[in-house]
Amino acid sequence: MKRVTGIGGIFFKAADPKALSAWYRDHLGLDVSQWGGAIFPWGGEGSAEGLTIWSPFAQDTDYMAPSSAPFMINFRVDDLDALLAALRSEGCQVLDKTDASEQGKFGWVIDPEGNKVELWQPAS
Repeated sequence: MKRVTGIGGIFFKAADPKALSAWYRDHLGLDVSQWGGAIFPWGGEGSAEGLTIWSPFAQDTDYMAPSSAPFMINFRVDDLDALLAALRSEGCQVLDKTDASEQGKFGWVIDPEGNKVELWQPAS
C-alpha cells in the first residue's frame, strides 16, 4: 500500500492571519484567496494533478488540537481507511474522528512528539 503521496497543506497559527496573508501576498506574491490561504496546483495553474494549500489560522483555533503545536502538516494519501487501519495496527495514536466533505476524506494521527498530522484523501 502506498502511504503518503504528497503534501496537501501547511497550516499554522498566526496572531493576525489577515495581516500575515496580506504580507505574503504583497511581498512574496502568494495568490491569497478570499478565505485567507493560497493554493499551489501541482504542475502549474490549471493542472489537475493535485494541489498544496498554505493557510494561516487564528491563534485561538482548536483545529490543531489535541496538539499544542502552532502548526499542522496535511499529507495527501490514496486510501485513507487502509492507512488509518495500518497505523492503528502499528500502534500509532490515530484519532477516532474522520471527516468527509466535497474536498475528500480526512483523518488524523498524532506523531511521537505530540504533533497532529492530517491525512487527506482527495475527492475522486
